[in-house]
Amino acid sequence: MDIKNNTRRIAIKVIENEYLAIKKLVDSIDDDFIKVVQLLFESKGRVIVTGIGKTAHIAQKIVATFNSTGTPAIFMHAADAIHGDLGIIRKDDVVIAISKSGETPEIKVLVPLVKGRNNILIALVGSTQSYLAKQADYVIDVTVEREACPNNLAPTSSTTAQLVMGDALAISLLELRGFTPDDFAQFHPGGALGKKMFLRVSDLSVNNLVPKVNASENISNVIIEISSKRLGTTAVMKNNTLIGVITDGDLRRMIQDHPNYQQLKASEIMTGNPLTVEASDMVVNALSIMRENNITQLPVMDGDNYVGVIHLHDILKEGII
Repeated sequence: MDIKNNTRRIAIKVIENEYLAIKKLVDSIDDDFIKVVQLLFESKGRVIVTGIGKTAHIAQKIVATFNSTGTPAIFMHAADAIHGDLGIIRKDDVVIAISKSGETPEIKVLVPLVKGRNNILIALVGSTQSYLAKQADYVIDVTVEREACPNNLAPTSSTTAQLVMGDALAISLLELRGFTPDDFAQFHPGGALGKKMFLRVSDLSVNNLVPKVNASENISNVIIEISSKRLGTTAVMKNNTLIGVITDGDLRRMIQDHPNYQQLKASEIMTGNPLTVEASDMVVNALSIMRENNITQLPVMDGDNYVGVIHLHDILKEGII
């Protein structure tokens, strides 16, 4: 067996099959879909998304997407719902039930319970003639002709279609809400975007030591200060005012250019009027300065006071690039 070529052929066929299944979903963006989006947009309650088996995993992902884009949502496993978790549903909540067949036993038990509570039921279903579709208030058709599985058994194209339709709902609502990158960042404070929006220089520099030497210090003390503070740089101070910086690179150039460098003072090898960043500035501003000037450290200022150093490595550790 030619494993290499067969694997490529099989993988391409799967992708093509699922692509075709997704492409046909365009026909499902009908009046019911539009009414569902309007309903969810105007709802005072939450979106309860339920399913069983593989659709339960899809339901959880759709819930995560709703929550991160401004639509409050909760996952409810269909089997658990009929064993006590039905209490999750509140008066104003809207229920989305996901099912390929629309005929699973758990769904058949759950549907009348939801309807009996007078909650609106939306079917995200792969069979418009199924029990679920006929009982639902609104139907979103995610029918696929066949699964990408060669035996037409393993949920593949069907679950992909469900996932994509969930994204279509979430992003439609995002657009209607005028959901901005700032809003997104508030829901993702630990992610890269959230950190870009909210992380300030002082949040990182506070964890570093504060290297500094007087302008009159000899080179030995400068080397010791840079080495002990482990930031590759030190501030040079005069009368408690920052007047320059010395970096590892400055030390290397000093050794090359001055055979008797031991006699030099800090003020003689420093870079005067150094670039700085305010402690209250956003970290992304510090990163921008570093990139534009091809440097890896910046002295941090609080007004006229030198308070520390922020290093490129501090920023990269936070996943901000």
